Order: sequence, then C-alpha cells, then structure tokens
Amino acid sequence: MVSSPYLNVTAYPKVRNLPWPVPGPIRVASQILELRPMTTIGFLGAGRMGSALVKSLLEAGHSVHVWNRTAEKAQALADFGAVPEPSAERAAGPAEIVIVNLLDYEASDAELRKPDVAEALKGKLLVQLTSGSPKTARETGRWAGDHGIAYLDGAIMATPNFIGGAETVILYSGSKTHFEKHEGLFKALGGKSAFVGEDFGTASALDSALLSQMWGTLFGTLQALAVCRAEGIEHDVYAGFLMSAQPMIDGAQQDLMERIRDGRDLADAQTLATVAVHNVAFHHLRDLIADRDLNPAFGDALGSLLETALRNDHQDDDFAVLARFMGAK
Repeated sequence: MVSSPYLNVTAYPKVRNLPWPVPGPIRVASQILELRPMTTIGFLGAGRMGSALVKSLLEAGHSVHVWNRTAEKAQALADFGAVPEPSAERAAGPAEIVIVNLLDYEASDAELRKPDVAEALKGKLLVQLTSGSPKTARETGRWAGDHGIAYLDGAIMATPNFIGGAETVILYSGSKTHFEKHEGLFKALGGKSAFVGEDFGTASALDSALLSQMWGTLFGTLQALAVCRAEGIEHDVYAGFLMSAQPMIDGAQQDLMERIRDGRDLADAQTLATVAVHNVAFHHLRDLIADRDLNPAFGDALGSLLETALRNDHQDDDFAVLARFMGAK
C-alpha cells in the first residue's frame, strides 16, 4: 500500500495498492492528483456543515480524525476516509490543526475547555468555524493564547452544498502566520477564503455585516411579496419589474455606501432624494400596510429611523444622514 506524507490514500481507494515512491502526479480515473503535503486534522462536529467540511478536506488528501457527540454521524464519515474518534481529545491528539464546527460557542466551549482537550490542543492551531459574535471570538482567542494554542476564528459565507467550491468564501481572522502557512488547506474548503485581520473578532464582525445585507434583502422581499399578494399582483409580474428596477436599486446602494464612507451625508447637488422625499414615499407603504391589515413590523422599524431624522431637522438632507442614528446610543 502507498504510505506517504503527501497523500491520504484512504480518500482515494484506487491508489491504495500503488508502489511508493511514485514519481510525479498520480493519474486516477482520468484525474491528476498532485502530490502535496498531507496535514493531519482533528475535526469536532459532524453535522451537515461539519460533514461537508470534512469531505472537502479528505478530497484534498488530508487525514481527518473526527469526533461528534452523536457518534453515528462521525462513523458515517469513515466511508469517505475519515477516522472516527470516541472523544474530542482523541480527535485532537494526533492532529496538527483542530477545526471546530459545532452548534454554537456554548457547545464548543463545553468541549474545548475540558482540561484533557485543552492539553491536547496545546502547541497546535485551533480553527473555530462555529458561528458566534466578535465578542465570543475574542474571548476564545484570549483563552487559546493563555493555553499555548494558536487561534484562527472563521466565518463561513456559504451553505453546506457550496463547501469546497472555487467561489466559496470563508473569512478568517487571528494568526496571520498560521493562515499563510496553511492557506492551501483553507482554499480547499473555499476557493475564495481570505484572511481579514489579526483581531480575532474581525471575521465574525464582517460576517454579521454581510448577513445584515442579506437579511435586509430577504425581509424586503417578504414585504414586497406581502404587498403583491394583498393587491392581487402575480409574483412573476413583480419579479420581472424587479429586474428592470435593479440598476436603480444598485445605484442607490452604491451612492449610499460612498457617501457614508466619505462623510457626505448632508444634502448636496448630487443628492438623489432627501429624507423628506423618502419619508413621503415610505408613508405610502405604511398606509397600504395599514389598509390591508398586513404585519406592520417592517414599516414600523424602518419608519422610526426616518422619523428620528425628521425630529432632528434633517428633512432636507441626504438619506445617508440616517447612518448617524444607526450607531451606539
């Protein structure tokens, strides 16, 4: 059997019986497997996302020791070449890198902060891919440093079916040295993975910002479709006109971002519409919501920002001035 530090042969059954050493790349099923250093990875978590991450690591030729609280889920990954382990410390023991993808930081801390697990992690790189806040990322980074553990906090900008894709983005913050050392491994999980800063909380913060954009779009879509349904407008009709309106929407968004970046939130000759103009149009939406007895949450929440700007005499200023009321109170 091939025994090599450059290839995890359990992930490639057809090369198990090849002689070693093998010069150059190995051709298997018309694919070329480039020989590259294999990393032994401990992986905690085998849910849908964790399983997708493990499979991508195995496909990239790495050795993965996986633990999951429900042992059957870890065992199911053995068919793909993973080594199921009975405990988190056993998964971490042989590894150079330990990756965590559990339900939340509470579940993660319950494992990582066990004395035997913390000891097994010492001197290794811990990569946290569990969803959390910038605060919890910084707390975990400090804890790791206090225990002699290198740390990267990650934010996955994808659903499980996109893991391993060339366009998939995973953000990392923390130890730049360790990110650069293992960048090839991280690119196997997401082709557009990126290091975004040495502050442990930066990846999580950027994740929250991007999700805010997504949720704004999704909640706006819910409100738009509620209006269409109440008014008897077919969804496909709305979708068609949305495509026509998209350049206007994108242009307004770009203008808003540039104005906030440059500090140009008061009215000027390039202002597209003042707060007063936006408020009149928004009141039409709120009136429709009331007339049709729709859920007022969307209109009330956003309308309150316009009302705050008006109370502070910003009726003639640019919509960008609302950013002043989005910060800390």
